[in-house]
Amino acid sequence: MDILKEIFAAILEGNYHVAEEKVRAALEAGLNPKTILDEGLIAAMSEVGHLFETGEYYVPEMLVAARAMQKGLDILKPRLQENEVHATGIVAMGTVRGDLHDIGKNLVGMMFEGAGFEVRDLGTDVPVERFVQVADEVDIIALSALLTTTMSNMKTVIDTLQVAGKRDKVKVLVGGAPITESYAREIGADGYAPDASRAVSVAKSLVGKAVKPVQVSD
Repeated sequence: MDILKEIFAAILEGNYHVAEEKVRAALEAGLNPKTILDEGLIAAMSEVGHLFETGEYYVPEMLVAARAMQKGLDILKPRLQENEVHATGIVAMGTVRGDLHDIGKNLVGMMFEGAGFEVRDLGTDVPVERFVQVADEVDIIALSALLTTTMSNMKTVIDTLQVAGKRDKVKVLVGGAPITESYAREIGADGYAPDASRAVSVAKSLVGKAVKPVQVSD
């Protein structure tokens, strides 16, 4: 339908006013909330990811698109809950202890939500114990670090999950400026993503192995 194309275009353009308006209009027109989510929001963010990977979009364009998607999703969430629409999976994410950077983490979180994941943002400078605490409740723990001095705390999280007997219950995804694929393998992570777009595809591949049925939440 034309209104889904308009939602799609508004998100690509980063126009959150239009995205909000068109999502409301789609609901008022009686469109299924899941259809709006899949064919409007998720489809648009998938295209944003593709444009980023081909070099047509950069971080600023991705960020404004993600914010437009978030505005539309905020309107859609109550209706998704009413219809018991299940999320793709649950991701707990945070910047590791000692690291206060959050711009990259926040962008990844918005991209995850745009792909249908339920995101639990634990914030920055997150204690190891907090990651271990949520391991039973989520599908993926996503760890971010921007400093070479804090990246070793990713290994601490993974090692502590192992000691706590929870390592096999959750997938661990790592990323951030100093992180490499070889480092991710070295510390025993399940996945590595160099940017927000690829974080989504890696997360989807990880939950494809074991997805818990969950509801989209606030």
